Amino acid sequence: MKQPPFLIDLTLTLHAGIDGVDFEQKFTVSRDGWNARTLHLYSHIGTHMDSPFHFEASNQTIDQIPLERCQGRARIVRLVDCPSQALITVSDLGSVASDIQPDDSLLIQTGWSQYFGEPKFRDELPRISAELAQWCVEKQVRMLGVEAPSVADVNNLAEVTEVHRILLGGDVIIVEGLTNLAEVPTDVVHFWALPLKLKDGDGSPCRAFCTQLASSEC
Repeated sequence: MKQPPFLIDLTLTLHAGIDGVDFEQKFTVSRDGWNARTLHLYSHIGTHMDSPFHFEASNQTIDQIPLERCQGRARIVRLVDCPSQALITVSDLGSVASDIQPDDSLLIQTGWSQYFGEPKFRDELPRISAELAQWCVEKQVRMLGVEAPSVADVNNLAEVTEVHRILLGGDVIIVEGLTNLAEVPTDVVHFWALPLKLKDGDGSPCRAFCTQLASSEC
């Protein structure tokens, strides 16, 4: 039986109280006739996209990433109950390692989004190995998406720099802070990650979601 179409939001909800997020009430209906807030957002908060300029892998900023590269077919690797500080390698990809095609994206489900808002989310995250990062470049992966807030240990400058520069310098777009991957009913989807168009941006929060593949993509 053919599966019904689906659309699943893969984006974390931002709210005041999260480190890097603050909302300032600018106007109210009672006083001004409408509600509006001034948003103060760290450029790499929640679900977000990195630009190569983030680690000076190149001078490309977030507003210069072509929109067509922010969507496409993606394969999901399911690493359920991934332990703290796990180092994810090519061998962890299973059959995806042989199935992936140039310009496919790779989304890695670890369940890590459940810790969003806790110190563990940032300080104990599972990491992408340098080997896997280089493999993504060689396989011409379009986007690499993870649930953790970074693809590498943010408390290890050498590691986080190396992995980001391999990926971003190799034309692999990084999307971090995904959620709800466990709700996706198939392992191959059409993935979208749409950042704000911020001039000279090192990165941006984005709205990420996935849909069922079109018949032409199967």
